[in-house]
Amino acid sequence: MTSTDIAAERENQIKELVADILELEPDEMTRTSRFKEDHEADSLLAIEILASLEKTFKITIAQQELARMVNLESVYEVVAEAAAARQ
Repeated sequence: MTSTDIAAERENQIKELVADILELEPDEMTRTSRFKEDHEADSLLAIEILASLEKTFKITIAQQELARMVNLESVYEVVAEAAAARQ
């Protein structure tokens, strides 16, 4: 499996996880649709997303990263950075 395949698989998992928490269909979200403004997520859902990401990918994400995690694209970046820091 190439690193591109691994990244694509991770992005797929993240999208499924976030869609599940926000009670959306995955295709209702785009990489740049904003959780709060476009999908009515609140801060508790954001914390739930962070906790689920940590558990699923066995990483640690600093609480201050929540401010960055506004859409799928930024979540992908935060998870990739945390995964890289773990290695």
